[in-house]
Amino acid sequence: MKYIGEIRSAVLLVHGEKAHSCCFSRDAYADMVRDGRFTENKELLLIPDAVHTDLYDGGGKDAIPFDGPEAFYRE
Repeated sequence: MKYIGEIRSAVLLVHGEKAHSCCFSRDAYADMVRDGRFTENKELLLIPDAVHTDLYDGGGKDAIPFDGPEAFYRE
């Protein structure tokens, strides 16, 4: 995390907004874009009302708005 602001590659963080560890993605994203030179290809996608199991335990196809991640990676 010390050098997270130096990541040049595209980064998309996807997290359920109600997941217990959502604060990790929020903090990581904030650290990546705070005073960073490589901020335009970073994104935090929070899935409304979702917890971890909503994203990977059968309900993911309905919970994740796949058009967002697809557009991110195409760009």
